[in-house]
Amino acid sequence: MADAKKPAAKTKAKVVKTAPEVKTLEQLHNELAQLRADQLDSRKSHVQGELVNPRVLTVQRKQIARTLTAINAAQRSALKEDK
Repeated sequence: MADAKKPAAKTKAKVVKTAPEVKTLEQLHNELAQLRADQLDSRKSHVQGELVNPRVLTVQRKQIARTLTAINAAQRSALKEDK
């Protein structure tokens, strides 16, 4: 009889996560100001009907929230170090 074929082994690609870049509070505040300025420009162009992809607004809003979270975490860790 013919040999039964074995099912192909499923290989799972390893996902390598990189550590986030450590930023100072000043860098985070600068990034936040830039993100808010970009969001304002995007909102203006959306109102005028020039914005091609309105999903950008959602992505920018979430990125601002992530940056604010990083700022708050950095401030809390700085307070803990002072105590």
